[in-house]
Amino acid sequence: MPSKKALVRRPGPRLAEGLVTHIEREKVDVDLALRQWEAYVAALRSHGWETIEVEPADDCPDAVFVEDTVVVYRNVALITRPGAESRRGETAGVEEAVARLGCSVNWIWEPGTLDGGDVLKIGDTLYVGRSGRTNAAGVRQLRAVFEPLGARIVTVPVTKVLHLKSAVTALPDGTVIGHIPKMDMPSLYPRFLPVPEASGGHVVLLGGEKLLMAASAPKTAELLADLGFEPVVVDISEFEKLEGCVTCLSVRLRELYA
Repeated sequence: MPSKKALVRRPGPRLAEGLVTHIEREKVDVDLALRQWEAYVAALRSHGWETIEVEPADDCPDAVFVEDTVVVYRNVALITRPGAESRRGETAGVEEAVARLGCSVNWIWEPGTLDGGDVLKIGDTLYVGRSGRTNAAGVRQLRAVFEPLGARIVTVPVTKVLHLKSAVTALPDGTVIGHIPKMDMPSLYPRFLPVPEASGGHVVLLGGEKLLMAASAPKTAELLADLGFEPVVVDISEFEKLEGCVTCLSVRLRELYA
């Protein structure tokens, strides 16, 4: 049986120094952020996910955003080369974690850059954001690793937000959701549902119809509940000040076999 595992990484003491590119910097309450992270991890666990804590990288302020360090498809882990040089020290601990789980490991090499937050998987389609953090060489390398495994790669321009998944994610049926003012090309997606709040475009699929969502998107939660989904709401306000969202605080591994 497939097992649901999620990699997470505890926020470090330098969290408040994390990078900000598309929003104004705000003061981050590191103690509150830790409590919010613990509640986020508890929400995953309470919905059947085994959480695996990656070795801390306390010298890297953004290390809590663990999703950016690896992309996993069909038991193959592609270790990224983050577009921000200050984040490149984050990958070693994640590489060790996925290797222990039995993944075969590949890497993005210079001059390529790729952030995991730029990759949205819907079945065998991988939408890859060509963003300020992911360059064309990184997209080509990802294509070379995953296309032979059966993946279809679709490149998407990203100019209004940090990562592709800062703008869009997908519902369990594959419908892409996003806040149109934050998107470059909604027409790229075969099925698309606009949502009323920027942070409403971010959901983590917990299983069944349950969707992990940020407390900052109550109108979107109401919309999705009306459509028959079950929002599970967590407050991640301190991470949102650093352009974080519910997806980037974990790496969800659904295809690994126990």
